[in-house]
Amino acid sequence: MRILYVTTIGLTMGFFTSFIKDLIDGGNTVEIAVNESDVSVPKLYRDWGCAVHQIDWSRTPFHPVNLRAIRQLRALVAEKRYDVVHCHTPVAGVCTRLACKDLRKEGVQVYYTTHGFHFYRGAPFVNWLFYYPIEHCCSRFTDTLITINHEDYEIARTRMKARRVEYVPGVGADVERFRTAAMDRSEQRASLGLPADAVVLISVGELNANKNHAVVIRTLARMKNRRIHYLIAGEGPLHDRLRLLANKLGVAEQVHLLGYRDDIPALCRAADIHVFSSIREGLGLAPIEAMAAGLPVLCSDNRGSREYVPRYDVPGCSCLFTDEASLAAGIERLISDPALYKLLSERGLPIAEQFSLEKVNAIMRRIYGLS
Repeated sequence: MRILYVTTIGLTMGFFTSFIKDLIDGGNTVEIAVNESDVSVPKLYRDWGCAVHQIDWSRTPFHPVNLRAIRQLRALVAEKRYDVVHCHTPVAGVCTRLACKDLRKEGVQVYYTTHGFHFYRGAPFVNWLFYYPIEHCCSRFTDTLITINHEDYEIARTRMKARRVEYVPGVGADVERFRTAAMDRSEQRASLGLPADAVVLISVGELNANKNHAVVIRTLARMKNRRIHYLIAGEGPLHDRLRLLANKLGVAEQVHLLGYRDDIPALCRAADIHVFSSIREGLGLAPIEAMAAGLPVLCSDNRGSREYVPRYDVPGCSCLFTDEASLAAGIERLISDPALYKLLSERGLPIAEQFSLEKVNAIMRRIYGLS
């Protein structure tokens, strides 16, 4: 098959390398349509022979440049005659389906993976008012709509008009890489400037409002326990604001903004607890990877976290938090109860395996009709 992967920015393509390599190894041709003005797609795609096409769209939904992007994409698909056009991210998802709606009559199959609808149980009413009609309309131009959590799957199955709706457990976690990560824990901690007796929390993700790292910093201030240190691996627009917040609350020495890191498995092995504080998530890959590395996770209560946290099923233990008080209680319980800590650490790997690359890729091969 000739397949076009479409996404707004190059960074997103980092999630699909394993499955795309499977497609290429199986004799399929894969090309990519993306805006590389800020971030390029991973170099390995060009090494594999994937053509990369520049599409000048913006992540801002109503930016006028997106009209040009629709025309660019329609011309590309009309010329290349792909068998499958598979789009990701909200703006690319809308633009792609509008661009291809007439080309579907000529045999082009349009797939859309939603990484989390902006409308969901508990979402602001304005999200339902604005985003739901757009997705409902575009679903009519969708051959296969793929969801990554069960709440979105039920909405898609019962309310959307796509020809086919599928559930896939995320984008695939490299469980083996995190399970087998080898490092000297003491040396790793020393290199990060952590005291030998520190209780180390870790979060991984872009420094933006949705990832909500501020709630963890405020929790540290609330707990007044100088042994607790917080590692944040990621870059983003809120870097300076988070640093200022830590200074203001008197916990700057406990908060470590590490920036972009390519050694996340080793960082997880150096930490004690993973904290996932997002306000909204379709699923969330970082907690799954942390569980594969043997860390217990404390997650904010969102539909993504509920995909795996309830599987802990530990009487009297809630691993979901909603505010500083409940997060502090979770941290305190894991620190003070070694038996519970050990239990949750051991239960993480079997949970993570349900979201592994191998499992996800097998489902995707079925969806593509390759197995």
